[in-house]
Formats: sequence, C-alpha cells, structure tokens
Amino acid sequence: MLPKFMFIALSGVAALGLAACADGPARKVEPTWEQAANNPLVPANYRAADALLAQIRPSVGNGQPLIMATVVSIDALEKSSTLGRLISEQVAGRFTQAGYRMIEVKFGNAIYMKRDQGELMLTREISNLAKSHDAQAVVVGTYGESNDYVFVNLKIVQPSTNTVIAVHDYVMPLDSSMRSLLRRYGQQHQ
Repeated sequence: MLPKFMFIALSGVAALGLAACADGPARKVEPTWEQAANNPLVPANYRAADALLAQIRPSVGNGQPLIMATVVSIDALEKSSTLGRLISEQVAGRFTQAGYRMIEVKFGNAIYMKRDQGELMLTREISNLAKSHDAQAVVVGTYGESNDYVFVNLKIVQPSTNTVIAVHDYVMPLDSSMRSLLRRYGQQHQ
C-alpha cells in the first residue's frame, strides 16, 4: 500500500497532467503515409479523366495535342485555387498516361470563356493557341462549393467550333482537406 503522502503527490501530478491536457491546444494528428496513399482525390480526378476519354474515343485521336486549361471557380472565373490547379494537373496527367500529348495553359477566364457572353465561348487567345499548337480540343472546367460538397464540371471543347464533345460532372465532400485546398488562393493572392 502506498504511503498517504505518495498517494497525494501522485494524485496531484495526475491532476496537473489532466489539467494540462484539458487547457492546452489540441494536437493535430498527422496523417500517415498509408492514409496519404489512400486519399481519394487523385482517384476521383483520374476517374473523371477516364470518363472524358471514354466519350472522345475514337473521334479524338492521340496524334494531335489537347490543351488543358486551369479548372476555375464557377463564381469567379478569373480565379482558381490549389484544388483547381490540382484537378487540372491530375486530369492532364491521366490524359498523358492514355497516350495524349497535353499542352498546359495556366490562365483563368482568359482561357475559359468571355465574361460578357452567357455561354461557353473560347476566347481568341485560346483559339490562336490551339491553332499554333494544332490542338484538336481543349479541356476546361469549373468547380463550385456548397456547405458540404465541391461540384466539379469538366468539358472537352473543339476550339474551331466551340462544340462541347465530352462532359463529366462529379462531387467531392467539402472536408477540412478540401477547405484547405480551396482557401489557399484567397490567402495568397488577395
């Protein structure tokens, strides 16, 4: 049996330890490599690219390049975010894995659409870029946020006619990771 003074001392130490835990900042649990490898963002973007690829084969061959524009916010077409740029990178990467030559352009609305037009219309700059690279199509996209989800829309457009030849929509949960990827643009580029 413990002497009474040791019991009191140990109880005091335990109480201080519990108090420190209760009052101190919560420690963020860091993700593991295994959790990172199982993150669903890359597979979701690859599935979206695969869905677009399935729609354009065999009408769009891999002989001529395609242009990948930056995926932008539907509410601010001149802005993107880390999430929008990641989607663009991963979709372009998947097209490259499928044998397509991809040309990247990292611009906002100058590439996607004319703001004063109510419909999708590729600007003169993208049309000229498509002609100079002999690009047969342009991959464009937008994302929008709700309280709980991020909605992504990707389209493949023929630059000579502005005809949409493929489209794919998908939804991702607006969790803390997504909020971080969406918030970064505003913090860094205000």
